[in-house]
Amino acid sequence: MHSFEYFCPTEIIFGQGAEDKVADKIRKYGGKRVMILYGGGSALKSGLVPKIERQIKVGGFDGLKILGGVKPNPRLSFARQAVRNAIDAKIDFVLAVGGGSVIDTAKAVALGAANPEVDIWEHWSKKITLEKSLPVGVVLTIAAAGSETSDSAVLTNEDTGKKAGVTTPRPVFAIMNPELAMTVPHYPLICGIADILMHTLERYFTRVEGNEFTDMVAESLIRNVMAQSKAILANPQDLHAMSEIMWCGSVSHTGFTGLGRERDFSAHKLGHELSGRYDVAHGASLTTVWASWARTVYTVKPERFAHFAEEIFGIKDGSIDERARAGIDALENYFREMNLPTNFTELGIGIQSDDELKFLADMVTFGGTKKVATFLPMDKDLVFKIFSKANH
Repeated sequence: MHSFEYFCPTEIIFGQGAEDKVADKIRKYGGKRVMILYGGGSALKSGLVPKIERQIKVGGFDGLKILGGVKPNPRLSFARQAVRNAIDAKIDFVLAVGGGSVIDTAKAVALGAANPEVDIWEHWSKKITLEKSLPVGVVLTIAAAGSETSDSAVLTNEDTGKKAGVTTPRPVFAIMNPELAMTVPHYPLICGIADILMHTLERYFTRVEGNEFTDMVAESLIRNVMAQSKAILANPQDLHAMSEIMWCGSVSHTGFTGLGRERDFSAHKLGHELSGRYDVAHGASLTTVWASWARTVYTVKPERFAHFAEEIFGIKDGSIDERARAGIDALENYFREMNLPTNFTELGIGIQSDDELKFLADMVTFGGTKKVATFLPMDKDLVFKIFSKANH
């Protein structure tokens, strides 16, 4: 095994009716003046936000602020306004009711409210590092980003089109009732499944040798999510399948499926620029670029891709190179089977000009000044090549 450090302090409350414990958990972690953040109207129409509101109002808390309207690819402007509201209301606990975008916004608000003298984009643009934060709790309503257990968050700066991710404190608790995710529409559901898979794939493809148990964990999670995703699409009311997907989503982004390995996150580096510029779904941006990335870089370590092909798809025939390419093809075919995009046209943005691809490559590599990712560090020319392969 290779060296690693692992600490995931998030308390998990999993199962039917888990949301009934939200007031107790807020109280456990010191919350007295609470801000509830949520996204669209579904959290209201379902009765979930009113149910939580009632718990807090009768629970002896000192204050409550409710703010909805978080959008996918969470916006910096909304987070800034929420920070101001939290400061004015003297909030000491932030509760996210929703999925990754709401949770990431809650993390931003928690950092901003704890550091009122600093604009949060200073942290997201990595000019400074904020460590002081209010505690964040989560009531999860969609299995996707894994932000409920992760130590990271993304925001999109609408003024520049830049989508950036940073390190943040993890939520103190995550309440996970799979029933709450059963009404998620088809497209967000499959995009969330893509994100779950990618959080493990981005840790799996590395040049680090060994760590066999980590491999087994990662491979089991990938196989399970793929199997359960087909089950939930065949029967959207399959609560067992949803419960498996939801738990895998949380485990996938704790870091546990990549212990002892480098994080690559090439697809995220590429996909963030697509979702930031074109406002497309995050998971869809990842499947759009993954196969193009893999076909460009797999020769760095074809044995790794061949091993993946055998363990995930049972591909055993052919040379190492043939098995590696077959595994890439198989995963791309799975994405297509799930009606997820694998190129720019399928993503809905159409074929782009070379100038546009160069602009995107420039954004990924910070004006061509940095190489990003680890499996094969990508400079501007390599990023342009990968985007070009997806540009059809």
